[in-house]
Amino acid sequence: MYHKILLAYDGSEGALRGLKAGIRLAKVHHAERCALTVKEKLPPIEEKDFADQTYGRILKWAEGLAMGEGVDLQTLVRPGHPAKTIVEVAKEGKFDLILVGNSRLSQAWRFLGTTAEKVSRHAHCSVLIVT
Repeated sequence: MYHKILLAYDGSEGALRGLKAGIRLAKVHHAERCALTVKEKLPPIEEKDFADQTYGRILKWAEGLAMGEGVDLQTLVRPGHPAKTIVEVAKEGKFDLILVGNSRLSQAWRFLGTTAEKVSRHAHCSVLIVT
């Protein structure tokens, strides 16, 4: 059913739940999978190396998790607004599913997190929000 799955991953607890669910789902569907991390703010030049290392470490960890499940995981870092960038990458890459984790911070009010909500409203494809 799904051929290309985009996993939005920022290293948070909610994103980790989403990443794990996405890896399992991709395995079942034999789907191509890509983990995307979005750099929300471009740091000043002297902080760029630190930011690159941080994002690289986050994605390296995600690759290791996928490898432990016996699957390959492509990774991608893009600058920009998280929700907008996730939707744009999904459309450009012709993904048929976007998987995002819910932070649970807003659960007391029963609302989705800002990023998950915006992605679900604007995506051209299916969106799975993992809580």
